Amino acid sequence: MTTSEDSASLPKHVAIIMDGNNRFAKKNQMQKGEGHRSGKDVLDPIVEHCRKKHIQALTVFAFSSENWNRPQFEVDLLMQLLETTIHEQLPRMEKFNIALRFIGDRSRLSPHLRELMLHAEQRTANFNSMTLTIAISYGGMWDMAQAAKQIAADVVAHKIDIEQIDTQIFGQYVSLADLPPVDLLIRTGGDFRLSNFLLWQAAYAELYFTQTLWPEFSIEEFDDALAVFGGRERRFGKTSEQIQQEKIEN
Repeated sequence: MTTSEDSASLPKHVAIIMDGNNRFAKKNQMQKGEGHRSGKDVLDPIVEHCRKKHIQALTVFAFSSENWNRPQFEVDLLMQLLETTIHEQLPRMEKFNIALRFIGDRSRLSPHLRELMLHAEQRTANFNSMTLTIAISYGGMWDMAQAAKQIAADVVAHKIDIEQIDTQIFGQYVSLADLPPVDLLIRTGGDFRLSNFLLWQAAYAELYFTQTLWPEFSIEEFDDALAVFGGRERRFGKTSEQIQQEKIEN
């Protein structure tokens, strides 16, 4: 069980860039695309572990805006795996009381997949033990452009005044606005970049990069990332002295 003291040092919102599936397949002399099948099964134990740790939200990067540029066979496989994942996850979401969401540009997805995603969201909307969000056809720059477009439409419709727009208002228009900001962002696979993922939501996230390929990522390493997070001082622009003083006062 997680104690209240442990909970205080845990992130409320974890995001994961699940990278390294193709390299895992190559490393293990598997057929092209089979690394994605291996990676699909890694998510379930991580989700359950987050729930046990009382982490409020887990957001994973499954398919980026730029991934549409990959070979067509790989895109088709990823879409097929996404459909399979939704069918598999629904009973698990109901069992564990987890809300399932999707973020990203759905216009490029098939009507069948869009309908399936909407059904899953509606069926799990009232579950409240945690929120699992899968980012599909998603990009952080797209997200902010969509937010700007919606704000502009609301200004034209006189719903908000242009002088009201600030970071707080803008943040209400990006994806996941009702969830806590990302506290910890994990990237597997050895690359050191955000790859256009949750650029607004992860503005003050602690970053954890690992060489481990996603299909080899374990609960033990996830706990290592949580431990690293717990040992970092989050200052949000303040000095260490100010943070220490606030701890004493609280």
